[in-house]
Amino acid sequence: MVNRLIERDFCCRREGLMIRGREFLPQGDHLPAIIISHGFGGNSMNLESYCRTFAGWGYATYCFDFCGGCPDEEGRSDGKSTEMTVLTERDDLIAVMDYVKELPYVDDSKLTLMGFSQGGFVSALAAAKRANEVHSIILIYPAFCIPDDARRGALANSSYDINCVPEIIDCGKMTIGKMFHETAADMDPYEEIIPYKGPVLLIHGTSDEIVHYSYSVQAQNSYETGQCQLQLIKEAGHHFTEEQTESMIVSIHQFLKGKKEVLTIDVQITGSEVRKDTGTDKQIAVFFTGSSESPFFKGDIVQGAEDVQDYYEGNLTNIRADYALEGVDYVGDHCRIHIVNQRVNGELKPVIHTDSRALDFLNHADLTASIEGFTGGLTVRIFS
Repeated sequence: MVNRLIERDFCCRREGLMIRGREFLPQGDHLPAIIISHGFGGNSMNLESYCRTFAGWGYATYCFDFCGGCPDEEGRSDGKSTEMTVLTERDDLIAVMDYVKELPYVDDSKLTLMGFSQGGFVSALAAAKRANEVHSIILIYPAFCIPDDARRGALANSSYDINCVPEIIDCGKMTIGKMFHETAADMDPYEEIIPYKGPVLLIHGTSDEIVHYSYSVQAQNSYETGQCQLQLIKEAGHHFTEEQTESMIVSIHQFLKGKKEVLTIDVQITGSEVRKDTGTDKQIAVFFTGSSESPFFKGDIVQGAEDVQDYYEGNLTNIRADYALEGVDYVGDHCRIHIVNQRVNGELKPVIHTDSRALDFLNHADLTASIEGFTGGLTVRIFS
């Protein structure tokens, strides 16, 4: 049977303003739901590919345009950008939450909020406001910098005198009002978000020039110990490449399944050799070294690590990375971890053997991996 996906528009209201969005609905009943929020100057059309992916996983998924949150020619919802603030957007999102929770086919106990940039900040604010109604939140380079930017007179790359804030602030592709500044300048974002006690996934690039990743580090520290998973993507900016997005999607999928990142391994490529080349079939061995600095284990890759890659007519058909690490587990015992990582049914499925008693669970766990490339190497993330 083909699992048909229904796509259709929806609307709801917040204080007389119409909020318009789109629903992506898989078959089934009592569905978990995800609401995705766009960033400053964006719109919901940019989020539809994510919605289709999540709906394919069995989630009723929703994206929408914030009231006044898009350039005039792009937004579908009511409202003026000069009347928009992070708190009006928070209330827009809460209105969408109320709409979604009343749908008969949605399980209102399994609602996830996801947001990009300003939409990430707003999602964290909405989760804090309705802490008992949100199952989990996913924040992608969230703009926790907004209050600091307001206090510097630099909201959304604008420049103005904070001692004489103009009624209209020119931010390039959009204008905002003085109220945006006044609302944000008085906020401590890290105090605002702490009422939410559920699971948090926070993903941020280390080369983000719009929102420095240190804001996400501070956000993780503001949540309770163990509550927030922070994933820093090396060399990623305020928008991710296709490869970085693929890795992010794997991380989100594992987070939604309740899995956590147990090993993070930074790999440096040291060389390669062609082992077979018939013109049609090709096999390349890639050699590497590296290290792991993870909560469960700290250590280094031992000599002899290699990744054997098979190609057919120029297309990668199989990989098999085989390597070992030596180091110390989280209880302080010296140990060795042997990893074989290869693709199974489109996923990277590592198999681990370790002599660590503390990490024995890895010998039996259903593991999934993601890979993020950076200059001269890559980051391997293993989830359990």
